[in-house]
Amino acid sequence: MTTETTDTAVEAPLFGPESEFSALFDDPRWALAMIRATVLEAAHPQIGAALVDNSTFVAHPWRRLRNTFLSMRRMFGTDVAEREREAARLNRLHARMSGSDSRGRAYDAMDRATRAWVVATLFESAVTMCRLSGQPLDQDTMERMYAEYRTFLAALDGDAAELPEDLNDFWRYFDRVVENKLENTEAARVILYRLFDHLPAPALLAGAPTLWAAGRAVAGPLLGAITVASLPEPYRRRAGLPEMPGAQTLMQGAYLTAGLARFLPDGWISAESIIEVLSLSPGSDDPRARTVAALRARMKRASALIRLLTPLGGDAGPGPAPSAGTGEGRRSAGEFFRHVLDQTGDGYLDWPDLAALARELSTRLDLDEPEETRLYDAFAAWWRELQAALDTDGDGRVSADEYAAAVPSLAGPALIRVAEVLFDATDKDGSGSIDADEHRTLFRTAFHRDLNPTDGAYGRSTFVGDFLSFMSGRRTSTPYDPLLADA
Repeated sequence: MTTETTDTAVEAPLFGPESEFSALFDDPRWALAMIRATVLEAAHPQIGAALVDNSTFVAHPWRRLRNTFLSMRRMFGTDVAEREREAARLNRLHARMSGSDSRGRAYDAMDRATRAWVVATLFESAVTMCRLSGQPLDQDTMERMYAEYRTFLAALDGDAAELPEDLNDFWRYFDRVVENKLENTEAARVILYRLFDHLPAPALLAGAPTLWAAGRAVAGPLLGAITVASLPEPYRRRAGLPEMPGAQTLMQGAYLTAGLARFLPDGWISAESIIEVLSLSPGSDDPRARTVAALRARMKRASALIRLLTPLGGDAGPGPAPSAGTGEGRRSAGEFFRHVLDQTGDGYLDWPDLAALARELSTRLDLDEPEETRLYDAFAAWWRELQAALDTDGDGRVSADEYAAAVPSLAGPALIRVAEVLFDATDKDGSGSIDADEHRTLFRTAFHRDLNPTDGAYGRSTFVGDFLSFMSGRRTSTPYDPLLADA
C-alpha cells in the first residue's frame, strides 16, 4: 500500500453513511455474502466448535440474523459511544465462550487470530459479491473498505495487528488460512446441508407452514448450491464439498440478479426494516401489523391451496399461534422444551442453552455489565438447580424425556432469582414496582409489544409470577414467546 493511498483511506470517513460498509448494507447481495462469510467462519475449527456448542443459529436463525445486523449497524455507525458500548458487549459475550471440540482441541472465542478471521471473511465476501455480480471494486474503494474492517477489528481488540496492514498482504493471509486452517467442520455442514433444508419460518410466515415448506423445498437446495459454488476452490476441494451441475452458472445468475437492485430508487430497500417485518409475530401491535396481518391472511389461503394441490408430509412447521384474545394457551412439555429451552437445537438442555437465554435477554434489554453479570449468574444457578433435579443419568445434560418427567422442578428458587433480576433491571427508579412507562419500555424494547398493566403499576410478585409461569412451561405467553420461542 502506498503512502498516498494510506493517507486517503485514513482521511475518508470510515464509519457512518459515507462509508463503504453503509453503501453495501442494504444491498440484497449482502444476504448471499453473509451466508458465504458464515460458512467460511464455521469452517475454521475454533469458530466451528464455538458455534456448535453455543450458537442458536440452528434453532433461531432469524433471531441470530437480526442481532447480527443490528450489531454491525452499531459498530459501523457514527456514534463513538454506541460503538464502544457494543464492542464491550460483544467482548463480554465472547469471553463466556470457551471449551474444546470433538477432537479435544481447545477453543476460545476471545482468541485474537480467530476474531480476525471473522472480520476477514466479512471483508473478503463483500469484495467477492461485487466481483461475482459483475461490479468489481476498484483498488481505491477496496483499500478504503479494508481500512474500515481493520478499524472494526481494532474497536473490538484494541488494535488490528492480527490483520495485515497492506491489502496485498491480506490476500496472501486469506489464501494461507483457507489452505492450511479451514476444515469440513460440523458447523459448516450444518449450515450447508441442514439449516437450508430445515430452516424454520420467520414469525411473519409462521401461520402458513405449508406455503413455507413448499418454498423452502425449492429455495433451500438452491441456496446451498449457490453458497458452495461461491466458496474458494481450494476449500471446496479439501473439504470434498459436492458441486451440482450448473452451480457456477446458478451462482453467477443469483449474484447478477441481486445486483440489479442498484437500479432501484434510494431507500426502497432497507435490510433493517425487512428483518424487523419478518420478525413481527401474530398479535403484534407494531404499526406495520395491519399490513402484515392482511398479508398473512392471503398467505394462509395460498398455503391451503398448495396443500390441496401438492400435499406435503413430514415437516409442516409450527402449529397455530395462541389466540390473540387471551394471549395465553396450554403448551405441551415437549413443545416448550423444543421451542424455548433447547436454544441451540441439539435436542438437549445444558448450560449453553440457558446462557443463550441470558444473552438474548441482556441484548434486548441493553443491560450494562453489572446487571448483565447478575442475570448470567442467576441463569447459572438455575442450570445447577435443573441439573441436580433433572439429569437422572448423570451425563451433564437434560434430555427431553428427563425434562418431561420432572416439569414441576423447573420453577425453583433459582428461577425466581432470574425473574427478580429482570424486575430490578426494569424498575429503573427503584420504587419496588414497575410503573406504566417502565413497563411499556420493557416490552417495547425487549419484546416488541405495548402491554400496559391494567392498574397502572406492575408489582414484583406479579412480574415474577408471570415470568415463572412462562419459563416453567405452564403456558404460552404473548410477551415472552417472540423473544425466546420465535425463530
